[in-house]
Parts: sequence; C-alpha cells; structure tokens
Amino acid sequence: MTVVIPTLETERLILRPWHDGDVDGFAALMADAEISRYVGGPLTRDDAWRKMATYVGHWLLRGYGTFALELRATRQFVGYCGPWFPLGWPEREIAWGIIPAEHGQGFATEAARRALTFAYEDLGWDTAVSVISTANTPSIRVAERLGAVRGEHLTVRSFPVDVWRHLPPVHRTG
Repeated sequence: MTVVIPTLETERLILRPWHDGDVDGFAALMADAEISRYVGGPLTRDDAWRKMATYVGHWLLRGYGTFALELRATRQFVGYCGPWFPLGWPEREIAWGIIPAEHGQGFATEAARRALTFAYEDLGWDTAVSVISTANTPSIRVAERLGAVRGEHLTVRSFPVDVWRHLPPVHRTG
C-alpha cells in the first residue's frame, strides 16, 4: 500500500511529511519537561525517534497523520500538528506541539486551523476533537482560539483530559 502524504501550507508554516532530519528538533521538544509532561513525560532521543516513527506509521495504518511543521521563511522545524487517532483514543483528533522557543507566536493555532480544514475537506471528517490534559493551559487556549468547546472529562492512558470538540466546517468562522 502506498500512502501519499501531502504538503500543506499556511501564511507562515509548511505542514509536511516527517523526515529523519527532524529527529533533533523533535527530540528537543520531547525532552522538554514542561512540554512533554502533557504527553507522557520527557523522552530520550531514541524514544523521541520511536515516537516520530509512530507518527509516520500512523499515515500508513490510517491514511492520515500528523505533519512536521517548519517555518516557511527559514525551513526550521518548529513542531508537529495534524490528524491523530491511535488505538484506544476516544475520537479522531487534531493534535499539536510546538517547540518552546516558538511559543506565543500563534503557530499552533495556525497549523491546527489548516489541519482542521484538511480533516474536514480532504479526509471527509464530520467531527474532530483535541484531547488536552486538564493542566495544559497553553493548549486549552489554542483550542479556545479555534472555537472548540470543552466536552467530556476522561482519563486517557492514566492522564486526566478534556475532550475539546471542534465545530464542523459549516459552523466555523475565521
């Protein structure tokens, strides 16, 4: 089975297939204790590579997955974003993570907005959520900026999370 992973663009970002050169940036992101505590805790470089490989494999198994994010202007890796639905997950999700040096610039919101358009228009989804740790205030703010509505409270893989429901395209603004 061949899966073609598209490249998407926004005003400032490129959402593209992962490549081996992303490992250092992704490993730094996943080693950051403040960031990674919401997704299972700090990872070693080897474990970050395995997680990155999981994201790539998700494309083959599901036909969609997260993208690596890079700045259009510099081609610098800045994070990941995209559709995500691993085994045992409550629903199909739009997930994101941005390297700490680039926080506060709206990259997660910009990437997630593009990923939502991809999920609804290209993948034909009629619903999408973001599963966010109840303590992850920055991601909660992103979900709110995207117009998502806090839904059910769950425990997923031993973490307390809230399911943030994104509005379908017919109801979305901006």
